[in-house]
Amino acid sequence: MSGGAIPRLVIAAPSSGAGKTTVATGLMAAFAEAGLVVSPHKVGPDYIDPGYHSLATGRPGRNLDAYLCGPGRIAPLFLHGAAGADLALVEGVMGLFDGASGMGELSSTAQVAKLLRAPVVLVVDASSQSRSVAALVHGFASWDPEVRLAGVILNKVGSDRHEELLREAMESSGVPVLGALRRDGRAGTPSRHLGLVPVAERRSEAVESVAELAARVREGCDLQALLALARTVPELPDTPWDPAAELSAAEGVTAARKPLIAVAGGPAFTFSYAEHAELLAAAGAEVAAFDPLRDEQLPPGTQGLVIGGGFPEMYAPDLSANAPLRAAVAALAASGAPVSAECAGLLYLSRSLDGKPMCGVLPAESRMTERLTLGYREAVALHDNALAAAGTRVRGHEFHRTVLEPGAGADPAWGLTHPERRVEGFVSGGVHASYLHVHWAAEPSLAGRLVASAARGAVARSSA
Repeated sequence: MSGGAIPRLVIAAPSSGAGKTTVATGLMAAFAEAGLVVSPHKVGPDYIDPGYHSLATGRPGRNLDAYLCGPGRIAPLFLHGAAGADLALVEGVMGLFDGASGMGELSSTAQVAKLLRAPVVLVVDASSQSRSVAALVHGFASWDPEVRLAGVILNKVGSDRHEELLREAMESSGVPVLGALRRDGRAGTPSRHLGLVPVAERRSEAVESVAELAARVREGCDLQALLALARTVPELPDTPWDPAAELSAAEGVTAARKPLIAVAGGPAFTFSYAEHAELLAAAGAEVAAFDPLRDEQLPPGTQGLVIGGGFPEMYAPDLSANAPLRAAVAALAASGAPVSAECAGLLYLSRSLDGKPMCGVLPAESRMTERLTLGYREAVALHDNALAAAGTRVRGHEFHRTVLEPGAGADPAWGLTHPERRVEGFVSGGVHASYLHVHWAAEPSLAGRLVASAARGAVARSSA
């Protein structure tokens, strides 16, 4: 079988809360336990669900976001992530046809399904309906003829009699029922202010939850029918995305002089796209992970730093207590080495978070609030910096319940151009810190520029 014909399914729903993550994660785990190599994917910018997908499959959970990366990159990124897999499962976002606000189908699950030429299995919350389920499914199946709604999984079914009524109603819809799952809270995943609690914060409990989800799916779903459906897909004509083709080794990088870029991880910094580390390596960097909750020093020889998103507000006391690492981060930033910080990383570089001392790299204070800031953004780099050349345009997203005061420095990281106009973030020396999450696969030059800056700095420091 050629790479473009990788068996694949999109797991969607009429709305949020129907059980997409429960079903998608359970299917991934069930098929993986059956011996298949399963490639997990998630529509949209969400970082948390892919963590559960990765736990279920043993492969990196990868995002497919047509707003952040452009529709033309969806199939190539999918083929890159799914290389060597027996089956790829794509969890949708929100309702099947919900996309970026005011932009039609852009970034919707339906658009991604069409770009991947993949059949859609609709997860329906059946808890408060019987015959109406057929009308609901009929509407979704007929709304866009280019979307192949090929099956339904009934979720939150109350009893055998309830299931019998639902299946009877669905016989007239023309869409087969491929599974029915009972209401069951045993495998629940806890939530808080930004969604599910990430795997890294509850790994042992998450392992148990995923195993229970797999058992429920095996019991309630027709796995053979789902796999047969996944195998009906056509070949994708696209070429897999290749980080090495996107970037040659950055200027100043040689086989003997590969700058080391440290990437923050651990429970406090769980938000990262797998392609970022791949792009850094393609640009010639050595990539080393570290945990700001545990490690008291940066990896030896660190010449650049990437601190992504996460939940530092949940760990502010512990992050603050690790004074040796805070001092090391501040010293690296003061040396002029490139530092890229997004959202949680921005807070970590501030003077304080909820009154707890942080790294003190930025002249700003940060704190939790009740207000959710959420949405896609378009932005432009206002001047040259270690991450982006002046004029570089990106699409990103914000997702936080914190505020930073002030919200921008004398040299802001970005000028936001849509849906509102304002400046945001900080550029100082080699530091680029911002609330904006950007997918580097859409703009590989960001990784190349960061690595080139680290290489130049390494040469300069060795010559000093």
